[in-house]
Amino acid sequence: MSSLQREKRLLDITGAGSPDSLRRIREEEQNRLGAILSSSPVIELVDDLNELHDSLIGRALQLAEIEMARLGQGAPPVPYAYLLFGSGGRREQTFSSDQDSGLIYDDPQDEAEALTLENYFRTLAQLTVDCLIEIGYPPCEGNVIASNPEWCLSISSWERKLDAWFEEPSWENVRYLLIVADGRLIGGDRELSERWYGRFHRDFLGTPVIARRMMENTLRHKVLVGVFGQLLTERYGELAGSLDIKYGAYIPMVNVFRLLAVHAGIQETSTVGRIRSLETAGILSPDEAKESMDAFGLLLKLRLMAVTKSEDGQWVGTGVLKASDLNREWKLPLKKALKLGRKLQRQVERELRYRFGGR
Repeated sequence: MSSLQREKRLLDITGAGSPDSLRRIREEEQNRLGAILSSSPVIELVDDLNELHDSLIGRALQLAEIEMARLGQGAPPVPYAYLLFGSGGRREQTFSSDQDSGLIYDDPQDEAEALTLENYFRTLAQLTVDCLIEIGYPPCEGNVIASNPEWCLSISSWERKLDAWFEEPSWENVRYLLIVADGRLIGGDRELSERWYGRFHRDFLGTPVIARRMMENTLRHKVLVGVFGQLLTERYGELAGSLDIKYGAYIPMVNVFRLLAVHAGIQETSTVGRIRSLETAGILSPDEAKESMDAFGLLLKLRLMAVTKSEDGQWVGTGVLKASDLNREWKLPLKKALKLGRKLQRQVERELRYRFGGR
């Protein structure tokens, strides 16, 4: 994408005064990117697509602030940070990603202010979420979203919540910690987000048992390649003969590099950034990093291909592709990527069990 095109798109988004306007920009830009998917370097295209998403989400947050002022609530009374999790936090959103978000605001001075801040930021979060729904971002099915009071808290409340998750490493709490590991700032105060993310990393390094729990959680998704190198397709139902690209290929790779990065103290949240940082840290050799980057790039492209358009023209992510739709030129690299994913899973499992114990 040329710098002139990028500037024009940013100006269009910045000048948009309604969710409908932002929705039209999103549809036009995604149609453009979809048309060049097969001919474009996938990492560059994903970067372009996620730059679009970031701009749209940032403008939705601004529109919510404007609406708060119109309602007589004024400007934000204290600094706050709006966070993205999931594929948004990793800068890996597709044409059809949903909302995974949270909000942090500065601590109140007393109980009276605590109620004022709580009411203000819960309303702001709800307005932002509603605006994004109108733009075409459905809410997270797991309710990890800023409009959920559990994910819209003061910084001290957030720190206590993180501490509690680390102190009681249940399956659900570890799942939340893995979600937090992908979090990044999309709008608001950087110092708050850095304080929050710094607390996560300090607690992680001080709680060795979490390493084993994270490993058990993240390695539960197995890659869709058999012992003889064959692709494992869905066997039953309407998806019979399909490949689960999202959960059988993409997610296992995301999980491995997240786990390696967090254990190395790397605070990068994108998978591509984590691979590069792991190479810089000497954890991956240059050859391993290149192989990993090539494999992950392929999975990103296949994930973008695993979408359909609904009757109203909206992109809908399925996460699956028919094996019959992939010719030999696709299948051979996919098998290679999946074998690498399986190899990395085994390496991580052996290393962490040696270091931290477990079955």
